[in-house]
Amino acid sequence: MRQRVLAVLQGEKPDRTPFIDRIDFWYKGRTQVGKLPLEFQGMTLPEVHGIVGMGHQDWDYPYAIKYKKLEIILTFEGERIFQEVDPEITNFPTLWGWIPIDKPGVTTTELITPVGKLSFQHRLLKESISTGTTRPQMISHPIKDLHDFKIYEYIIENSEFVPRYEAFTHREDEIGDHGYLVPIIERIPFQHLLIDAIGELETFYMLHDNPKEFRRLLGVIDEQVTDKLKRLADFSAPYVEFTDNLDGFMTNPLLFQEYVLPAFQSYCEILHGQGKKVGDHTDGDLKAIVHLLPETDLDVCESFTPAPTTSCTFEEAWKLWKGGPIIWGGIASYYLEDRVSEVEFREHIEHLLQLIGDSPIILGVGDAVMSDNDIDRVRYIAERIENHPI
Repeated sequence: MRQRVLAVLQGEKPDRTPFIDRIDFWYKGRTQVGKLPLEFQGMTLPEVHGIVGMGHQDWDYPYAIKYKKLEIILTFEGERIFQEVDPEITNFPTLWGWIPIDKPGVTTTELITPVGKLSFQHRLLKESISTGTTRPQMISHPIKDLHDFKIYEYIIENSEFVPRYEAFTHREDEIGDHGYLVPIIERIPFQHLLIDAIGELETFYMLHDNPKEFRRLLGVIDEQVTDKLKRLADFSAPYVEFTDNLDGFMTNPLLFQEYVLPAFQSYCEILHGQGKKVGDHTDGDLKAIVHLLPETDLDVCESFTPAPTTSCTFEEAWKLWKGGPIIWGGIASYYLEDRVSEVEFREHIEHLLQLIGDSPIILGVGDAVMSDNDIDRVRYIAERIENHPI
């Protein structure tokens, strides 16, 4: 499966269309509620991927960022669980991997610097644990008012790149040839502020009330992103991906053209100069910006999630992206649900395969195989592809 993915990324024709994505939500959700099929009990996630036939997609950061002159304190439901000075963080300020995911509750993070303190909160719901989607949601953001801009700028400016290439290679070896470990990069500056640092609604107010300060912070983050991308020249990988969670409702066409398009073009120029293909995690509703994505110079739109999960149809993206970007995804998890008849499911898969033909694509389930999905339908798609070489 890894070789098939690489063939598509490198403009070559694989023996089969690669079919690779994530079933961790399904696996964890079914395990949590005691409904993991007997066939898979006692198996690891990679082993389940092997049995089902879907390639094992996973993500990891090939670097961390050391935040100097920063003290970070995490408190879960009033109990301090972590404290460190000058921490090395792979994803700031989302802190995936730092926030508890084994029990519901609220985690409060404090960022203490010589110029002031910021705080924000993540919440994990009981329902998230039972469905396997154990990703805590940010319910308050680090930047709440104008004063917080300076503190956030100080944190970003006092940071340095820390390579973790050997650790990445070790994880890559663990996943093996039936999978693909995607080297990921944090969100581009506008998405960083919109989703992680300020929040969606508050970003619109800041853009209107404090455009000068907003653009200054955007520039500070851009300098950090540009620096780490240039340092990735020493990282030998054919493909890297931004974790933007693009959505045309939040990042509407006007905002996309002003803040996102130029950033992608600049960053792709750097990475393409290193011989790397560039992707973006585009699991939102792309209807409003689907026509703009070819202008970004991105090579891949990963986790593309079409209708009926979103309002953007597969056919619309397929037509507009003939010259790129390549789709990674394209099968809505909706079609793996019991409410969709077996006939409708199989007809949809046949329609997609006929439409695709031998054109370049990496098939997957957008955004991922969910806990209420039928794993036998995933197996059917894998077998259907395996039995029909290109």
